[in-house]
Amino acid sequence: MKRERLGSRLGFILLSAGCAIGIGNVWKFPYMVGQNGGGLFVLIYLFFLIVMGVPVMTMEFSLGRASQKSPAKMYQELEPKGSKWHWHGYVAVIGNYILMMFYTTVCGWMLRYFVDTAKGDFIGLNADGVGQHFNSMLGDAGMQVLYMAITVAIGFIVCSVGLQKGLEKITKFMMIALLIIMVALAVNSIFMDGGEEGLAFYLLPSVERLHEVGLANVIVAAMNQAFFTLSLGMGAMAIFGSYINKDRALMGEAVNVALLDTFVALASGLIIFPACFAYGVEVNSGPPLIFITLPNIFNHIPLGRLWGSLFFVFMSFAALSTVLTVFEGIIACTIDMFGWSRKKSCLINGILMFILSLPCALGFNVLSSFQPFGEGTTVLDLEDFIVSNVILPLGSLAFILFCTTKKGWGWQNFTTEANSGKGLNVQKWMRFYMSYILPVIVAILFVVGIYNFFR
Repeated sequence: MKRERLGSRLGFILLSAGCAIGIGNVWKFPYMVGQNGGGLFVLIYLFFLIVMGVPVMTMEFSLGRASQKSPAKMYQELEPKGSKWHWHGYVAVIGNYILMMFYTTVCGWMLRYFVDTAKGDFIGLNADGVGQHFNSMLGDAGMQVLYMAITVAIGFIVCSVGLQKGLEKITKFMMIALLIIMVALAVNSIFMDGGEEGLAFYLLPSVERLHEVGLANVIVAAMNQAFFTLSLGMGAMAIFGSYINKDRALMGEAVNVALLDTFVALASGLIIFPACFAYGVEVNSGPPLIFITLPNIFNHIPLGRLWGSLFFVFMSFAALSTVLTVFEGIIACTIDMFGWSRKKSCLINGILMFILSLPCALGFNVLSSFQPFGEGTTVLDLEDFIVSNVILPLGSLAFILFCTTKKGWGWQNFTTEANSGKGLNVQKWMRFYMSYILPVIVAILFVVGIYNFFR
């Protein structure tokens, strides 16, 4: 079967960025900044994005383009005969499914909050009322399943239309609209009365705040966020590598994707922190920051219902861009493994994904008695742990070792592929760093992540 192709370089960059840009940028990044002392965390995060994220993304793009296959089959095309690297390909496929088993539910929350904000459900509610609204949403099993099902249906219907006409066309629109909405919201927040303190907290490094949190904690948190924000380790980026030609060198493309991803994360901070300081919201309130605090903020500003609706449209676009691109990866894997047509792969995976997503959607209500990590934890926590703390770091380690060792694909093959075309090349001096230092950093990240989680 002839490999499908993307229609343009812009489509490739926006699709890859769409996969990387998700709720991790606009939901997790601001609260991580808030909990880790502001400006210095941002600087350390940017450093790790360059030294860890870009090299691993370059490797994923290279594996996809060289093999012209999905993760399910790419190792078989490139690995030395008799080796077992291809087992990681199957783990990567499983990782994509597990990620979507909870991501579809969270994306459903964004869609639900857009509808509720547009309807005016938050008007007149105080802080307690907004908090109760969030909790009642989680407790409504029927609505949780409905919005999860809408997310699954949107994803597979768009992907079934085809790579260029469906996924590429819709993602281009969503990503450009997302960037425009973000700029409008950021400008609105920056000029709020009382927002200056929020900007100072976010943009000015403070050694005092760093000491309060602890340098080691800030470094580990920044490494984690830089790594996971780019969706590396499950072969998602390899898929898009397999859809492009050899016109451009791949490290340059990885830098472009990382820049777009970073722009969205930084802009989300510009939206949230001035608003938090202007209305006395705790910036270190953690994961509920968006759902419980932001509707309060929109209740107090002129045209708040409009800005609130725009914000949750933007959240929905960010979440849906990841859903669409990971669904594309799942579809590509099943086409490669079973030889199905795109339509058949979408239909079967759509039904399967709906069934697999039910435990998470019901984990806050019908299945709330299942608490895998102790009181207050849910199915979502278990699935997120498996993906974020195990599959992503160990998967990235597998990609690094495969691309740099003689028992894998090897440095020479990797750099020949990565450097084909115009643009930024992988340099010879990078070999020692990528072969010996980068895998150690990723291994430490894995161990520390597991330790911190269970501590």
